[in-house]
Amino acid sequence: MTVAFFSGKGRRIGVALGAVSAGLLVLSACDKPTPLATVTVGDNSVNTEAACYNDGKALKESEVQGCLNKKAEKSVKVAMDDKVRFGVDPEIADNGWTLFINGQQAEQEPYKKTYRSIPGSAFFASQTGEETASKTQISIVETKGQKLTGVWHFELKKTS
Repeated sequence: MTVAFFSGKGRRIGVALGAVSAGLLVLSACDKPTPLATVTVGDNSVNTEAACYNDGKALKESEVQGCLNKKAEKSVKVAMDDKVRFGVDPEIADNGWTLFINGQQAEQEPYKKTYRSIPGSAFFASQTGEETASKTQISIVETKGQKLTGVWHFELKKTS
């Protein structure tokens, strides 16, 4: 003779509690994704999460240079007469963002809109107008005041 330790209702409650517990465990293991930045040239578009991001808080000074020097994982082809369109999530725009070219700050003031367009020639020509390297790393850098809070990298590859 066997004796049931739990009634049918008790087993269902136990299974439901187990499922809820497992679901909460899975959710707690997930990291919140970083905001996205996007580069579009013509009908080619690439987006990426941040190379460095501290949930909207300032990055440590000791991390900043390493973040700026990371290599881009995403690339897009650009002709000199193309328009390069940059887009960022609204939370990045709220704080302000600037472009860095090959690790060097290219702008003085942060941009506060989610979208902007720049001619491709700006990334492949020197100040004298001569063409430069065949590829350029562009970094979108989110700022809060004077502090860097996020860095997104893209590589622009020049086409003929």
